[in-house]
Amino acid sequence: MEKLQQLELMDKVQRELEDLQRSLTAVLKKVSQISAHNITLGAGLLDEKLPDLQEKLDASVVTVTDLGEAFADYRGKFFSDNKLASAQDPTA
Repeated sequence: MEKLQQLELMDKVQRELEDLQRSLTAVLKKVSQISAHNITLGAGLLDEKLPDLQEKLDASVVTVTDLGEAFADYRGKFFSDNKLASAQDPTA
């Protein structure tokens, strides 16, 4: 695979990781809303299960965020190591 193609694929993966982070954050927000509604409702099942779900989702958000940052560094190193600035912009 050509270096520019690899870079384009890395950019796509980076966008997908960002989208995944936003999606997980939205799911975590929904679970928090359900938890808030359950304060009024008082359903024992939700009291029992929601904290574990929130913890797992929060851990997933942290993991995806960390992975996204690490992958951005990886992409940046690939970009500079392969001197792709001039390949993307011939005037550079």
